[in-house]
Parts: sequence; C-alpha cells; structure tokens
Amino acid sequence: MVKKTFTVLGIDTSCDDTCLALLEVGGDYFQIKKNLVSSQIKIHQKYGGVYPTAAKREHLKNLPLLLKKLSFKPASLKKLAAIAVTVGPGLEPCLWTGINFAKELAKKWGKPLLPVNHLEAHLWSFLLPPLGQRASLFSKAGAPKKHYGWFFDLSKLMPALGLVVSGGHTQLILIKKMGDYKIVGGTRDDAAGECFDKTARILGLPYPGGPALAKIADRRTEAARKIKAAFHLVLPRPMIHTPESDFSFSGLKTAVLYDFMKRPEKVRKSKEYVKIMAQEIEQAVIDVLLKKTIKAAKDFQVKTIILGGGVAANRALRQQFLQKTKKELSGVKVFFPLPQFCTDNAAMIALTVWLREMVSVKKRAKKEAKKRKVSLIAQANLEI
Repeated sequence: MVKKTFTVLGIDTSCDDTCLALLEVGGDYFQIKKNLVSSQIKIHQKYGGVYPTAAKREHLKNLPLLLKKLSFKPASLKKLAAIAVTVGPGLEPCLWTGINFAKELAKKWGKPLLPVNHLEAHLWSFLLPPLGQRASLFSKAGAPKKHYGWFFDLSKLMPALGLVVSGGHTQLILIKKMGDYKIVGGTRDDAAGECFDKTARILGLPYPGGPALAKIADRRTEAARKIKAAFHLVLPRPMIHTPESDFSFSGLKTAVLYDFMKRPEKVRKSKEYVKIMAQEIEQAVIDVLLKKTIKAAKDFQVKTIILGGGVAANRALRQQFLQKTKKELSGVKVFFPLPQFCTDNAAMIALTVWLREMVSVKKRAKKEAKKRKVSLIAQANLEI
C-alpha cells in the first residue's frame, strides 16, 4: 500500500470541452480534489455541431485559466506524481492543444507525462465518486483499513462487458482485466449519440440535440401513446435481430427524415408530433443497445456490464438497462457513471493512469513515461 498521498493531474481536450482534474491517492483511498470543465456549447450552437477550429481556439484560451483555478503551489507540486493527457480518439486539432499544454507543464515541473485512451477512460468512469468523497478499491490483497461509502472490488467484477456510447462511438468491449480489452461489437456507420443529435436537428431542436431530445421525450403519458397511434409512427430498429454484436443507426436517421418530410407542415411544427417522434427515436436506440448488449453479455458470460459515454446519462436508457438486465441476466451487475462523469471530463483521465499503475504510480511513472514517449501524439482514430 502507498503510505503517503500523491496526486495525478488529468487533461482532456478531445472534443469541445476543456477539462482539467486533480485526483488524490492515499494509502487506501482515492478522491477527486477538483474537476473543472469549460463548456463550449454556446459557441458551437450557431454551427449546429462542433466546429474544430473554434474548439481549438477555445481550448488554447481555457487551459491556462483552468490551470490557474487548480492553484498549484510548491507543496502541491511535490505531491504531483504524474500528468495524464488524452491522446485520442477525438478531433485532432483539439487533441494537440491538450497534448502540447501537458508537454509544457511536464517540462516546466519535471513530471512524467502519460498518454490515455479516451475510450478506455470512459470504461472506468463508473468508479469515480462524487467530488471530494473518498473511495476505495481492493483486490486479493484484502479490504481497506477504513470503510468508505464508494467502494468497488475490481477482482469480482471481471470479466465485464463495456458499452461505450457517445456522439462519436458505439462499441461493445470485452474487459478481462485492466488493459486487456477486445472490441466485440461496434457501429457500422453512425454512433448512437450522433443519431440523437442529427434526428434532433431534423425536428428543429437546439444543439446539443441529444439532451434536448431526451428532455422532450422524458414524459411518456397515455395521451402521448394515443397520439403516436393516431400518427401510425413506428421507426425501425436497425440490426436488432442480426446474430452479430454490431450496430447501425444511419437507417434510423433516414427513417426519421422521411417521416418528417411526408407530414404536413402543421404537423411537423406541432409539439405533439415532435414529442412522440423524440420518444420513438429514443426508444428505438435504447431497444437496439439493450438487445445487443444482453446478447453479448450472455455470449461471453460476463459478471458485469459497464456503461460509459455521454449517452449513458440518458435517464430512460439507465432505467431500462437496470430493469431488463435484472430480468434476463441473473447475477449480472450493471454500473453507470454518475451523470456528470458520463460526458467528457479529466477526472476519468487521471483515474485511468492510476488504475493502470495502481499503487505503484510514483515508482513506475517515470519509467512508463520514457517507454511511451513515442505515443504522445494526437491520434484522432485511436482504438482501445
């Protein structure tokens, strides 16, 4: 066990959120000391999506401001064991801003710099406790000396099936242990989050489309069901019955567009139509994600299902995953990150570096940094 506390600085600029976080690790605990996110939603609203050049500019402006908020002092720097930075996947111009900023800090402070795969970090974000709350992990070495409310025994969760579902990715990943991953399913075209965003735009909903669509779809009443029946609105569930674990959401997006275009303008602009269409889009995506995930969980006989990514914050998805898996997967546990850690954040980046090295971060970080120097480049299409 590590006797003294140390910290890991996490940096993420993979898309349009500028993220910095400080993770503290003690002898039998870890906690998020600070988790800072600077959102760019208002800047990208006029484009209807993320504009990479504008995102890069904002990252360059925001990174020094967020670092200042972390209030690093000489005593704080002594405790800093490593700097963790996202190298991919993501938007390449955005990734480079975080990498170059991290390189400057590592050189200035004389600290090791370690690369992190953004998708891998999403897989482990369910472990993150609320800000300031101490959490514990243990394996065969035994339980922690103190009891903390946020507690996981990783040795009992494996093998696990991870579902990373976001605006850029929809992947099923078999996890045998930390660092041992196998992609067993993925989207053949659009990601689930991208489908939400693009269909929301068809309906005239504001950016970001996914949360806007979910908000409208949230209340499922009997009246809404009757209106849906009156409109004869049923969307396809692409690939839901195919034997493989892959996804496809482009056909769903096209079906929404065709239905929207065939309706009279008065219907298209009605609140009732937009609401039931939002509900049907959301349910179609959830149905496919659930069916494929449960099938893969049975095929690989996993003990745990772990969800991560922005779409994992969707309330209907979370509720239905818990209900359906309880019925169909006896003994299999399902874990979600806290909603604030489903979207991009740097706490999961710092956590991933610590999990990778566990209690020996301080001893091995410099060695690992040297070994991985060649990987400190932006990799927009990096796979897990």
